[in-house]
Amino acid sequence: MSDSLLVEQCKQSNRKAQMALYKRYCEGMFIVARRYLRDTAAAEDAMQEAFVKAFQKLDQFKGDVTFGAWLKRIVINTCLDAIKARKMELYSINEEVMSLPDVDNDWQVSDEITYAEVISAIKKLPHNYRTVVQLYLLEGYDHQEISEILDISENASRTNLHRGKLQLKEHLKHLQYGTGY
Repeated sequence: MSDSLLVEQCKQSNRKAQMALYKRYCEGMFIVARRYLRDTAAAEDAMQEAFVKAFQKLDQFKGDVTFGAWLKRIVINTCLDAIKARKMELYSINEEVMSLPDVDNDWQVSDEITYAEVISAIKKLPHNYRTVVQLYLLEGYDHQEISEILDISENASRTNLHRGKLQLKEHLKHLQYGTGY
């Protein structure tokens, strides 16, 4: 059954259709939640909460993007809300002191490095860098969107991305050359 048909049935409070959509997307959305929340239970909670929000706001789904993309955005926002609720504050920077050129186009990773190794390396970054790196590199958000999502300036987003990528590159370089880390 297609997503659009299931969504229409869900809008009519059809529980079987809701369960079918949940089963179709729960694993993928859990993976997304785990990128942001290290604790498995917190990721599960955020994913469940995101599904509840999605079903409650299904009338707002217009079909201009796929249901999966719409749901993923809700999952990410729910995870970010959970992070904010835990008062995990991002480090702010003094924008007058630090200004970086646009360094977003210099990202290269050796073909020998696997996706799993990149994800593992990202998880080891400090929280403020990790969140921006995930949003930018994995989710495809731009600095304006990241600044709105995290309530930081675009310069802070660029700086956190730059610093996070430097640390990430250093870690991946050690993996590539087998020097450990």
